[in-house]
Amino acid sequence: MACGGWPVAQGAAVDDAAGAGPALYVVLVGPGGAGKGAIARELVRRDPSLWLSRSWTTRPRRPGEPEDAYVFVDRPTFEARVRAGGVLEWAEFLGHCYGTPWPDPPPGSDVLLEIDLQGAKQVRERRPDALVVLIAPPSEQVQAERLRGRGESEETVRRRVEKGRQELAEGALLADAVVVNDVLERAVGEVAGIIGARRAAVRGGELGDEPSGS
Repeated sequence: MACGGWPVAQGAAVDDAAGAGPALYVVLVGPGGAGKGAIARELVRRDPSLWLSRSWTTRPRRPGEPEDAYVFVDRPTFEARVRAGGVLEWAEFLGHCYGTPWPDPPPGSDVLLEIDLQGAKQVRERRPDALVVLIAPPSEQVQAERLRGRGESEETVRRRVEKGRQELAEGALLADAVVVNDVLERAVGEVAGIIGARRAAVRGGELGDEPSGS
């Protein structure tokens, strides 16, 4: 049975305890090898008011991959969570299920999601106010090198690069902004600025400007 074979129960809006209203949802989307994970980790390191939601997956953990990169579960466990309405979004990619449980961030935090295009579309449907940022690799060659660097097989690299063309084209139509991850420090700063601008627009700058780079 496909991962997404059941309807999703609507979760409650996450409120910001500081009185700024519902938490901002920031969605980083992009093909494998774009560098979403590296950007997400650096954003939460710089900005304590960003809370990174850990996705679930049924794929095996890669050699050298951090244990907390995902919540690694078997397929029956994943499917049971979906049936119970316990996920915000899910998708199946290259035979494995990926999904995000309904976020439960600490009070005063905004939610950061690092997910694929299918998941981002679901989040946009359920949270139309979400800020979606497309992360793009500078080239397919660089994308392939990054995928090899994390231990992907040549066949998986080929499939992900090929799939990435479609993800970039469709993602550009969905996203509020596009950031090319050529140099990590520059890309992180650009995304941080986009988040700061959205916060200022929605909350009148109550949570401050963009996160510090220090």
